[in-house]
Amino acid sequence: MAAPTWSRWLVPPAALSVHLAIGQAYAWSVFKPPLESALGLSGTQSALPFQLGIVMLGLSAAFGGTLVERNGPRWAMFVSMTCFASGFLLSALGVYTRQYWLVVLGYGFVGGIGLGIGYISPVSTLIKWFPDRPGMATGIAIMGFGGGALIASPWSAQMLASFGPTTDGIATTFLVHGVVYAVFMTMGVLLVRVPPDGWAPKGWSPPAARSRPLITSADVSARNAIRTPQFYCLWVVLCCNVTAGIGILEKAAPMITDFFTGTPAAVAVGAAAGFVALLSLANMAGRFVWSSTSDLIGRKNMYRVYLGVGALLYLAIALAGDTSKPLFIVCALGILSFYGGGFATVPAYLKDLFGTYQVGAIHGRLLTAWSTAGVLGPLIVNAIADAQKADGRSGPELYTTSLFIMIGLLAVGFLANELIRPVHERHHERPVRAVEEGQAV
Repeated sequence: MAAPTWSRWLVPPAALSVHLAIGQAYAWSVFKPPLESALGLSGTQSALPFQLGIVMLGLSAAFGGTLVERNGPRWAMFVSMTCFASGFLLSALGVYTRQYWLVVLGYGFVGGIGLGIGYISPVSTLIKWFPDRPGMATGIAIMGFGGGALIASPWSAQMLASFGPTTDGIATTFLVHGVVYAVFMTMGVLLVRVPPDGWAPKGWSPPAARSRPLITSADVSARNAIRTPQFYCLWVVLCCNVTAGIGILEKAAPMITDFFTGTPAAVAVGAAAGFVALLSLANMAGRFVWSSTSDLIGRKNMYRVYLGVGALLYLAIALAGDTSKPLFIVCALGILSFYGGGFATVPAYLKDLFGTYQVGAIHGRLLTAWSTAGVLGPLIVNAIADAQKADGRSGPELYTTSLFIMIGLLAVGFLANELIRPVHERHHERPVRAVEEGQAV
């Protein structure tokens, strides 16, 4: 519990220390080539730790959300730190002994639990500290997850270059990762505090129900939340938005290369890598900029932008993406910024609908949409591109069908967002006192 003099602005750095660390997951590709060379693995085998890690992220967030709410953010951050760091240490042992199953177990299973618990650990606490700006607060933390790879990628590559891409060098790199991330995440464990019951920022009162109709003044438990149509509508919204974004993110480099192959604007390998870096920056920036914007225009309106404008950007790529490289790049950057913004805005959307009582647990259950989208997006783009290539097609034709499928998915998400209404009071944890119009609740 925070002391009366505690500054709430110390809580976002605590959340960032965890999210910047676990965001390393997006940099796993740095380890794939050296692992394949040192241990004789195929590309599919070297992807297993990352794939299992993402699966465990969704599962541990879904099933551990209630424990996070019950035991508090410090407990959750400590569990995350222990699992995530231990995953690297087990991976180091696995590479050193040439037992690849230990790498899969360590990074994928144990580390994946750390990913899920760490991802949701600060959410409800940030929302309680920043009821006046919940989108901005969660955006800061989740921006860290999107930007973690920007730190981890060059750092990991430099260590592999220094220690060597051998089993000893990779094991040493994993060992250093485990120790450094444990120390870094401990900062969050020590800094985080929860506000006293009834705390509110000085001079702030909740908006009137009429001015923000989706914002509830009641609390809904996680058990009741998953019985509401609002939860499943928002699940569809998140799944469609993430599927559309991850479809480009996973295939970014070959996509821009294929679009301009055989044209005067052909894209070199180095330029394609630079395009991927730009997408990562857009993903990270969108998590803060758009989630902060949602505090001003409302969550429902923000998702109208993500889904509606996102569909228009996909349409522009499908119809004219190969005619202008700047057009292709700008549209892709917009789509990826909406992808990141969707992640950062959804905790505040949940708070608006279900209150702060068990918002972290509800968020954990909603993240199963991410796990589903993580399979759907790459599967749609890669399977269709492979089929088109087998039929002798090339260039933009490899992706046209996929792009129109993404437009359809965004339209489905847009409709689901329009169907979201205030949660019926029968799902409320306790009755809400009637108040005069415009007064704080």
